Amino acid sequence: MERLEIPFGEKGHLSLERYEKQMLFNEIGQEGQKKLLSKKAVIIGCGALGTVISNNLARSGVGYLRIIDRDYIEISNLQRQILFDEEDIENNLPKAIAAEKKLRKINSSIYIESRITDVNSKNIEGLCTGMDIILDATDNLQTRYLINDISIKLNIPWVYGGVIGSSGMVHTIIPHIAPCLRCMFPEMPPIGSTETCDTVGVLNSITSIVASMESMEAMKILIDRKDAVIKGLLYMDIWNNDFEMIDLKIDKNCTVCGKNQFEILNTTFDEAVYLCGKNSIQINPLQKSVSTESIVNRLKALDIDYKQNVYFIKFNVEDVQITLFYDGRAILKNTSDINRARSLYARYIGS
Repeated sequence: MERLEIPFGEKGHLSLERYEKQMLFNEIGQEGQKKLLSKKAVIIGCGALGTVISNNLARSGVGYLRIIDRDYIEISNLQRQILFDEEDIENNLPKAIAAEKKLRKINSSIYIESRITDVNSKNIEGLCTGMDIILDATDNLQTRYLINDISIKLNIPWVYGGVIGSSGMVHTIIPHIAPCLRCMFPEMPPIGSTETCDTVGVLNSITSIVASMESMEAMKILIDRKDAVIKGLLYMDIWNNDFEMIDLKIDKNCTVCGKNQFEILNTTFDEAVYLCGKNSIQINPLQKSVSTESIVNRLKALDIDYKQNVYFIKFNVEDVQITLFYDGRAILKNTSDINRARSLYARYIGS
């Protein structure tokens, strides 16, 4: 097989033999494979959707993957998040790090970058600039509206995917060619008005199907086959065997793709937010430096047990579990009270 120089890869050269069966598919072929190897994808979220998407794209030979997630692995993730196992939980690994480690073993010839961070209006432009495609693997609408804003602003296609229960949706958004998220849903639903996977559950089969559809849509775009992407919103309910293609049209009066008004992107992010369906609060302070030595000494002085690794410090106070990342961000589990979360953060970490 031909040997091909990999612009972003970690080993410099790679035999195309790895992708032989994929290249036998006429719509991709050797030329399509070369395009994949030269492209960059950012995956926002590394849970049920993100693990499948990143696994598919790494095995397919997308040359550069940036995987972003703010969370760490818990036992309830293993039912559907395919890159993680019990050992990852024992090692207290963040999702993005565990995914990177697994994917490097799967394909060491591509470049894989993990980012342990919360995607917000302050950092999303830097995270997405230079990418060829944005993959939505998030679990909340606010981040999706933010992705939509940056997609239109930077003229980068993105693939929307959502799952709940046994149903899912996929839509491919090509700026100014296909309807954007605001064309479909002009107003963001009020917080708490929609069901979540934590309230009604989710089947691993639907997450695999939707994420695989997202992966396929991304590959079509990356090999310059935009003509082959989904035309409309694909809805499916695999329990009730219902599949439907919903016709969509660009709204010429859309505030985002029609008027270039980026409301969510221009909104100052809230340093304290409720993580929908998780009974958790995230504190994301403007100050990004953390004195880990001082915090550890404080916990020792208070006789508070803690676990520490190279990614975060985890400890319990009262009935709340606090996971402090080294960029100052913290997830406080077992509380939905923002004021209480702020108070605990200030008392045990600082302000």
